[in-house]
Amino acid sequence: MSSFDLMVQNISDVIWNSVLIFLLLGTGIFYTIKLRFIQIRKFKEGFKRVISGATFNGEAAGAEGMSSYQSLATAIAAQVGTGNLAGAATAIAAGGPGAIFWMWLSAFFGMATVYSEAILGQLFKRKVGGEMTGGPAYYISEGLGNTKFSKILAGSFSISCVLALSFMGNAVQSNSIAVAFKNVLPVSAIFVGGIVAVLAGFIFIGGVKRIASFAEKVVPVMAGLYVVASILIVLFNFGNIFPALKMIVVGAFDPTAMLGGALGVTIKQAVRFGVARGIFSNEAGMGSTPHAHAVAKVKHPAQQGAVAIITVFIDTFVVLTCTALVIIMNVDLVKAKEIKLTGIELTQFAFVSALGKHGGMFIAICLLFFAFSTIIGWYYFGETNIKYLVGAKGLTPYRIIVVLFIFVGSMAKVEVIWNLADLFNGLMAFPNLIALLLLYKLVAKSTTEYEELS
Repeated sequence: MSSFDLMVQNISDVIWNSVLIFLLLGTGIFYTIKLRFIQIRKFKEGFKRVISGATFNGEAAGAEGMSSYQSLATAIAAQVGTGNLAGAATAIAAGGPGAIFWMWLSAFFGMATVYSEAILGQLFKRKVGGEMTGGPAYYISEGLGNTKFSKILAGSFSISCVLALSFMGNAVQSNSIAVAFKNVLPVSAIFVGGIVAVLAGFIFIGGVKRIASFAEKVVPVMAGLYVVASILIVLFNFGNIFPALKMIVVGAFDPTAMLGGALGVTIKQAVRFGVARGIFSNEAGMGSTPHAHAVAKVKHPAQQGAVAIITVFIDTFVVLTCTALVIIMNVDLVKAKEIKLTGIELTQFAFVSALGKHGGMFIAICLLFFAFSTIIGWYYFGETNIKYLVGAKGLTPYRIIVVLFIFVGSMAKVEVIWNLADLFNGLMAFPNLIALLLLYKLVAKSTTEYEELS
């Protein structure tokens, strides 16, 4: 590892393993208390809105934004990605089965955070280049009074978001697709990268209409197939369900009682890796998904806030939990530790153990859809910030650069790109969290107004 790579990794580790985890989790706890457990109180409403609005061919997105369901699908497209296949595996490998419990806990508080992000996104959305747009850059700058300080915060968020997600993040996603298919089919990375880049470019050119149309059609099928397959694997091993759940719950507080001794895992590691990977997967507080929720066409901001709660639930309590159960029920974790299986390789091994040789191909196909949908979602989030920084005139060069990163990323060694993406992910979270904490009165006021009207 070069000195530059090591420096980037060390800075990223400091940000993620100390300051940022506590700030993200603390913000979720803060909003949970201030809004009186809003994630519980509004869960039923959010679920009803998702079910009633679900469609494969809804109203066309346009100048006024997306439908509430299309916004949810776009947010989930970005949230449910390689992190759901690899994130749970990484957490289990490093923190034992108990890490999953701490993932659940961080997601529970994250629901209150994402509710607040969605409301602020709605409150400060506006039209740019004839299309509705919004997100943290707008509620940071305008919500904090358009001061020099707020504009610096908003600008730093936008730059970090474009670098972390649209450029470096999408290069990593493309690489994940290429590697997954290389492991099961005799195809070159340059061929896979070219196909992914062309398909992505076609969707980018179509703007918000094509992005919304893609998300509402692909996301339900993508997540549904993966969840159904995972549930079937779990049911076929019905006798191991309760032991697996026991490993998760007991392992959260006494890792040595649940393989912790053999795995060399402590409570500190279970908490650290569970919370960190959980937050990284569901993105609550990171400032990414508010870009999608901001443009939802709803009568009141709190309505989209309720819908946003469901995105974190689907990401962590459904998709990521499915991955965790399949791994815990089908893999000897001690042996996996000995041969250093982790990340996507551990997930792939678990599905091969359950489904035979077809498990590897199944994961490769799932990874294609998960990673590609994330590319589309992250592109859209970056587009919003390009509009904030330079206006609609910057979209054409931005699209070209993103497509190039997707193509080159499929062939590159991505360790340093991963570390840079992690670093800028952390840097974009800080301005967003500062705004969330300073603007909590607006969130509380909007919530109270809505509840009085209901």
